[in-house]
Amino acid sequence: MTPDELYALLPAVHRRRDAEQGGPLYALLTVVAEQAAVVEADIERLYDNWFIETCDDWVTPYIGDLVGYEILPRIAAALSDDVTRAAGLPAAAVPRRDVADTVVNRRRKGTLALLEDLASAVAGWPARVVEYRRLLCVTQPVRRYSADGADARRRRARGTLVNVRDAGALARLGGPFDALARTVEVPRAGSVRRVGRYGVRSVGLHLWRLRAHAVTRAPAHCLDRDRACYTFNVLAVDTPLFTAPVPEPSSFHIADESNVPEPIGRRALADRLYDYYGPRRSLCVWTGPDPEADVVRLDRIVVADLSDWRFRVGADEVAVDPVLGRLMLPPGTAPAHGVRVTYHHAFSGDFGGGEYPRPEPAADGPAERYRVGPGEDHRSIADAIGRWRAEKRAHEHKAEAVVEITANEVYEDLTDIRLDPGDRLTVRAADGVRPVVRLSGRRDEDRRRVLAITGSASPDGSRATARLVLDGLLVTGGGVRVRGGVGELVVRHCTFVPGWELEAGGTPLAPGAPSLDIADSPVRTEIRHSVLGAVTVAARDGRAPNRLEVYDSVIDATGSEASALGDPDGGEADVVLRARCTTVVGALRPHAVELLENCLLAGEVRVGRLDQGSVRFCWLPRGSRTPPRFHCEPDHSGARAAELRFAALRYGAPDYVRLADDCAEAIRRGGDNGSEPGALHHLFQPQREDNLRTRLAEYTPAGCDPGLIFVT
Repeated sequence: MTPDELYALLPAVHRRRDAEQGGPLYALLTVVAEQAAVVEADIERLYDNWFIETCDDWVTPYIGDLVGYEILPRIAAALSDDVTRAAGLPAAAVPRRDVADTVVNRRRKGTLALLEDLASAVAGWPARVVEYRRLLCVTQPVRRYSADGADARRRRARGTLVNVRDAGALARLGGPFDALARTVEVPRAGSVRRVGRYGVRSVGLHLWRLRAHAVTRAPAHCLDRDRACYTFNVLAVDTPLFTAPVPEPSSFHIADESNVPEPIGRRALADRLYDYYGPRRSLCVWTGPDPEADVVRLDRIVVADLSDWRFRVGADEVAVDPVLGRLMLPPGTAPAHGVRVTYHHAFSGDFGGGEYPRPEPAADGPAERYRVGPGEDHRSIADAIGRWRAEKRAHEHKAEAVVEITANEVYEDLTDIRLDPGDRLTVRAADGVRPVVRLSGRRDEDRRRVLAITGSASPDGSRATARLVLDGLLVTGGGVRVRGGVGELVVRHCTFVPGWELEAGGTPLAPGAPSLDIADSPVRTEIRHSVLGAVTVAARDGRAPNRLEVYDSVIDATGSEASALGDPDGGEADVVLRARCTTVVGALRPHAVELLENCLLAGEVRVGRLDQGSVRFCWLPRGSRTPPRFHCEPDHSGARAAELRFAALRYGAPDYVRLADDCAEAIRRGGDNGSEPGALHHLFQPQREDNLRTRLAEYTPAGCDPGLIFVT
């Protein structure tokens, strides 16, 4: 109901007298109408919350309780926390799909395909179920040996010797798709450490926790133009290629290699090239800019081992190595326009930039948009920024602008960004795009390649008001330097490559070098869902410390002994730090902290001021100098029980900053809501695993012993 409708309900005499007095009654009804609209919207929302398809995430556990869906006690306790509710735990711990399918799944109890569906619905992990009883060696009955049919042939295949000429079967040995026969595994009676995988009652559920992230029609990096040697990854590092999973045809289908994000082996690619290769499949190669005419045909692709680049490529062939992420053309045939590739790589979560969907924050006001890319008005980022500055000088109201990059290109023209007081500039990648900014030109006084962000001082000497947002960019080849009157710097879903750039083996070119260098600037820096190298902040004489906020991100100095946050000389950084759900590799030396929560601090921690701030639910080395700590490891559980271990700490590895499987449970569940601290806190993997084990025990028939086997 609008204010005019409410006003029309009043008698005419009251409306006339109200008009004579300037309309105070109409103003009051305007406020009443706003509140009535809020109440009406809430009533409509309550009706939507009656149904599992339309309800809010926090309502899902209550609907699940109505149909007998059991919630683990520790998850129920975590759901009572409003902060946890806002962080997305209800959607991860109590999946909407699993609640909706509860009744149907009870009718399917005892089927193998149900276990895969449970893994997808409850934990969100692709899975393959294996009934190990069918892989055991058995003595074949003589009277059935001469029978024909599929069952008879399958029985005759069990218990045979391994064919060493079958390279495909040997490549799958020990994995989830291993079909070779085994003898029965009989562990010690009552063993709790090893129950035995190959047994009559054993069923294994192989789970893939890593996700396959796509890179579509991006430039391949040329290592040797004369020999036409390329890497799929534009950072010139070896990257294993992964399968782009395709949906299973039905709910009764058992997953195969095309349905899970499995690393692509050389033998698998050679045997089933048509399943993996193509513009909309796991990988594809183009030798020119035309997406239709320049695609390399399937019959030209050969699978080879390019570990030493000695493979001799035929005249009309393109060699591909999926294990190393390399490709090779005939010598002397490197195309002038370069080689473009589509491939998939594995990573734990959606942060650091990529083709995953990123929400676009609401603009503070009307912003002019400048699009960069093939077919757009601007071919380079510098051209778009230059045009914005020129138009801003002619039209003072154009102080806010968005430079949007629409293609997976490599941009080497961006050397500096200059901001005037009041400017609000956003440089972002469009959804589904991961552009690369390679710093290859300008160098600073220390001969380092930098992207210089410089703000002009305001004429009246007031505080800096310029604001810059970097969103969805991959910056390599150097660091970002901030100087002058920059009031705010926001880094979202970006990667500033730790160590500036990577060598062929993945080692950083400049270990410990700063990816973000701030000096003589009052900038407030906010980092979200990003991966950065070291951060240095120089002190400003007689001025308040800068403010640094880090959320759901990684600060990687490429070594625990290097300085992850400090001043240029390795001392104390002139910042007040606030960090949540962050992984820091290297020494952390801020002037003061406001809050450190759910963080993994793999390096020395030295905080200057101890009379402010707090540290909660973090892991940090013993002997660290911090403000008061609450429920931190290893202080809470002891050194032996809480030793920090990562699966990988090299940027570019699929398991980057993921906790190792043998890491202590006190760390894996050391967050404030029972999840793991660090940059992967938002995945809620411990809760997913607990929920899945509970559902397996509920839906597995008696006499069956299911087990979880994590593949990646």
